[in-house]
Amino acid sequence: MKRFFLCLVLLLTNFWAKSQQDSILLNVKLNEDKKSITIEQVLIYHNPHQKSINKIKLLNWVAAYQKRRTPLLKRKVEDRKKDLYFAKDNQLGKLENLKYSYGNTSSEILNKTQENIFIPLSEPLESGKRIKLNLKYQIQLPDARFTGYGVDVNKIVLKYFFLVPETYETENQSNSFYRDIEETANAGSFWKVDFQVPQNWKIYSNLNQKSDLAFEGQSINDPEFQLSNEIYPEFSVDIDGQKINIQLGYQVSEYQRQILNSVLSNHLKFIKARIGNLPNKLFITQKFLNKEEFIGIDDIKFWKFKYQLFTDYEKTDLDYFSVISKKIMDDYFITNKTNDHWLKNGLKSYLEIQYLKNFYPNHQLLGNLPDNAKIFGIKPLKLFHASKLKLSERYGLAYHYISTQNLDQKIDTPFHQLSNFNTTAISQFEMGNLLNYISEYQGTDSFDFSLKSYLSSTYGTKTTGKDFLNNLDKFTSGKSIFLNQVMSEKHRINFNLKNFKEQNQDYLVHIKDKNATNIPLKIESETKNDEKKTYWKEGNYKVKDTLSIPKENVNKIVLNDNYAFPEANFRDNYLYTKGLFSNTKKIRFKLVKDVQNPEYNEIFLTPRLTFNAYDKVLLGLNFKNQGIFDQKFDYSFTPYYSTGTGKLTGSGAIGYSILPPNSFFRSWNFAVSGSYFHYNTNLAYKRFGAGTSINFNKNPRSAIGRSLYFSYNYYDRELTPLMIENNLYSKYNLWNLGYSYSDNRLIHEKYISTNLQWMEDFQKISAEAFYRWEFSKDKKISFRWFAGYFIKNETKNALFNYGLSRVSNYSFSYGLLGQSATSGILSQQFILAEGGFKSMFNTSVNQFITSLNVDSHLWKWFNLYADAGFYKNKNRATQFIWDSGIKVKVVPDFLEVYFPVASTLGFEPGFKNYGYRIRYTLVLNLGALINNLRRGVY
Repeated sequence: MKRFFLCLVLLLTNFWAKSQQDSILLNVKLNEDKKSITIEQVLIYHNPHQKSINKIKLLNWVAAYQKRRTPLLKRKVEDRKKDLYFAKDNQLGKLENLKYSYGNTSSEILNKTQENIFIPLSEPLESGKRIKLNLKYQIQLPDARFTGYGVDVNKIVLKYFFLVPETYETENQSNSFYRDIEETANAGSFWKVDFQVPQNWKIYSNLNQKSDLAFEGQSINDPEFQLSNEIYPEFSVDIDGQKINIQLGYQVSEYQRQILNSVLSNHLKFIKARIGNLPNKLFITQKFLNKEEFIGIDDIKFWKFKYQLFTDYEKTDLDYFSVISKKIMDDYFITNKTNDHWLKNGLKSYLEIQYLKNFYPNHQLLGNLPDNAKIFGIKPLKLFHASKLKLSERYGLAYHYISTQNLDQKIDTPFHQLSNFNTTAISQFEMGNLLNYISEYQGTDSFDFSLKSYLSSTYGTKTTGKDFLNNLDKFTSGKSIFLNQVMSEKHRINFNLKNFKEQNQDYLVHIKDKNATNIPLKIESETKNDEKKTYWKEGNYKVKDTLSIPKENVNKIVLNDNYAFPEANFRDNYLYTKGLFSNTKKIRFKLVKDVQNPEYNEIFLTPRLTFNAYDKVLLGLNFKNQGIFDQKFDYSFTPYYSTGTGKLTGSGAIGYSILPPNSFFRSWNFAVSGSYFHYNTNLAYKRFGAGTSINFNKNPRSAIGRSLYFSYNYYDRELTPLMIENNLYSKYNLWNLGYSYSDNRLIHEKYISTNLQWMEDFQKISAEAFYRWEFSKDKKISFRWFAGYFIKNETKNALFNYGLSRVSNYSFSYGLLGQSATSGILSQQFILAEGGFKSMFNTSVNQFITSLNVDSHLWKWFNLYADAGFYKNKNRATQFIWDSGIKVKVVPDFLEVYFPVASTLGFEPGFKNYGYRIRYTLVLNLGALINNLRRGVY
């Protein structure tokens, strides 16, 4: 009897759900231009709200493809993609000729440029009631290069273009916008779509295909259709009697086809064993493949060289397992991807981790590269710790990398607010790693059984992240409750193995934790023969705790090995039980920067080679404790041998950073530093400094940075007798207080800074503003304004004056190859600072200066530049000067050559010494070049 009532309840519940399901019936005609479609649509809409409504909201997301301030355009610019910004009108998407009717009412929508269209109702539609809408409209399809959807070379991909009600519409029917993040538009509705396309064209879709031109079914994920005159690969796999069709939307090589025939069955069986159900059909587009393939296993190509990390079989296997697992999760249940993105992404990463454990347990993060990369028969990459990391450790490493920069975000951050890197490191990797941690704690088989039971119950229905966490908490008897804390904050959890004491036949290990309330601990003991035993300690609320581990020839005790749990610091997770380093960490020297091995206190040794006019070639060796990952405490010392003087020179610095997870600043840095080099022939200088800077908090998706800094520097310069006679400065102190604002976004780049500098004999204030505008694709114009004023100037000479065309590098902060050069090619080096004039005005400024520098694209590598400004020296009239010329961009912002043409001095190419007047910029800072190239990654 109980079973009968249970079945009856389930039947009635299912019937009620079906009766509340929206239906979208479409007749889609591809027009002759093959760039637009005509749609006749019937929408049966149910009011999902708890109140009556007077209008129906429909998503018109094709309107996002416009050259105006749409969220889509903003995101593309943030990602440093400018195709949409500079698109032509015929490449954009738009809605045209929208007419609607219901009952006896018919009308036309005039404003079709908004992403949310509201259909007014003649009378209120009560909660749960339905209405039938008839729609007719045309859509001009956008170019597919913007988002992967629209018109491509040999195909048309349709997704997010039709007028549909929003699945997760708010009670107040607020606006929703398209950002190209695979957000949930309409899921859970019944779709029936009939196409009219030219002869020999084929249609592919994630909906069930009823005939060549007809598709229908419930949409677990937003429907997508691909129209093409090509025939794409299709695979049919039988899993436990269920026939599963895998349709690709792109071509693959014959070898890849053979590999897929071999691995797809294994993928599906593996996934089904852990989640319970599989959809009957999977449709994979080129965009989905590019977005969801396994990260970090592609071949490395450099010039004519190619290094393969993994075999073609392994790459195809891993890529398609990643793609298939995510596609299945997308088509498994309905979720709000904006808020619960971590659910499907985390489950995908969890499945990947289990797959790696089963089939790639000993594969390294760098694959076969350490063995394949040889120089004269030597395998240099074998020396790196990175070559010893397991492929499965990438999940913890990615989170650790971003968290050490304090640029991580909460897991439950809305997806569109996550930075590009965090969409992978946080939403996928960190969440997957946490699920794997709980799996190991509970036992993988037991965890997978629970996961399978829960997912099977949600197959084809709506679910939420909260429901998933509640079920997980119930299964673990409350032991996974820490997930709620970890996911809702930028956590800085840290476990610390303090020390151990011998106690009879055991080691009593003392553990301290920070912000790790109620989190279970994974501890391993290891012998010299690499025999390992794992111990788990249940989570509790103690800050300090102990755990007894049997001695049993244990040589090492490890907490949270292989980055198993995403904690803030892994360097305090190792203890040795025997030898000189018992109860402490070993010291290790490593050649060249590497991924830090948390087991050791590492010192990285890196050869350095540099040059200046007085030390000539400088041969050095850098000692530093910081590898790939940032550290709060870091030091760097570089002694050099000066081939020009035969003496030792060098520099060094010690720094410490405060990185609060939640504060008005991202980092507060403190540093002391010193250097000793030559600034003139046989003349050296010493510099000792201390400073602090605050980098204010920022939106991780934003290119805006703000910082406040304060510094003190002491200088001691060697002088010749003539310099002493001319009353030049030998020793002086410099104090600086400044603020900078930068916005490195694409199209509109801005920089503003102010600085107050003083010493015993002067006080001066300056301000600088820079703006660069890309007015046409790859064509830019920049404006720079500078103003400087001496509040007090009682200096003995011109050392501290503002420069017009050459800076006085008294702070030794500019990268001048010839610090004191007054002739020759080294004197022609140009630094865009202070006056910023390119023509040689052999004077400096001791009262005030203001200048404007303009630089504009001309043709290919060539730019036009012009500078103008006023300056005034003491007891002299204000002067106006200007110059102009042509700039050649060899490497923009790093190697550029200036050819002056006309200036206050006259027509400069006509001067006899014109070659001396040519200027150049040369920035020998590889780190700055790399940072410039990777903008937009984070």
